[in-house]
Amino acid sequence: MSQLEATLYDVKDGAAWITLNRPENRNALSAALVNELYHHLLEANKDPAVRSIVITGNGTAFCAGADLKSPPGASIDGGGEAVPYPDVLKQIVNSEKPVIAAVNGAAFAGGLGLVGAADIVITVQDVQFSFSEVRIGVIPAVISVVCLPKLGTHHGMKLFLTGERFTGQQAVDFGLAHRAVPAAQLIEAVQEEIDMINLGGPNAIIECKKLVRQVPGLSMQEGFDLTGSWSVKMFKSKEGEEGMASFREKRKPSWVS
Repeated sequence: MSQLEATLYDVKDGAAWITLNRPENRNALSAALVNELYHHLLEANKDPAVRSIVITGNGTAFCAGADLKSPPGASIDGGGEAVPYPDVLKQIVNSEKPVIAAVNGAAFAGGLGLVGAADIVITVQDVQFSFSEVRIGVIPAVISVVCLPKLGTHHGMKLFLTGERFTGQQAVDFGLAHRAVPAAQLIEAVQEEIDMINLGGPNAIIECKKLVRQVPGLSMQEGFDLTGSWSVKMFKSKEGEEGMASFREKRKPSWVS
């Protein structure tokens, strides 16, 4: 395990675990934490041993939003270029490796951007969520880009306007999370997702992320044109041939240990 000032990074079972490690300020998004998170995401995507990425928090909170004393993009002690928070969200969305948000505790304001950007979200049932920006006279501007596609305007409007708190279970109902579990089962539930991802072909996983991101923005004909050639490419790939051969021969494909 490697440790920087504001984050932890560990690779196990094919997953890179990035832990926000500022429990004393509820893992608020300081300039230093955002920088470290961004560079860990880059590191995980370059590592061939990593099949998926998990983002979670240390302590009682997942992420309390922006650190108002040292907000993302601010100057960093000791120098170094500050990473804007939107760059982190784009890196999560565009990551070739699936990104799982393991929401261990409260997620407020900007912290919900990590939830919105993640591909899979597993949360503790009774943790508190809130788009709380209006309570201090601002708006959830940047994070709306990744949260509204999941919430839709129906839920988004009410939650943004009121800043009301809602639970992890309600986050599932609103479309912001996939599964809510008791706190004692969070790691087990995340590991189940990791294990299922590890069963898929590495290149197929990469291409599936692209598929889900690209197809909804296309017309029906554009979608069929794109996916028809895409399907042929995947069936003819070495990975596709290995997958079909393993199915015929009733054995595990080469990428499954």
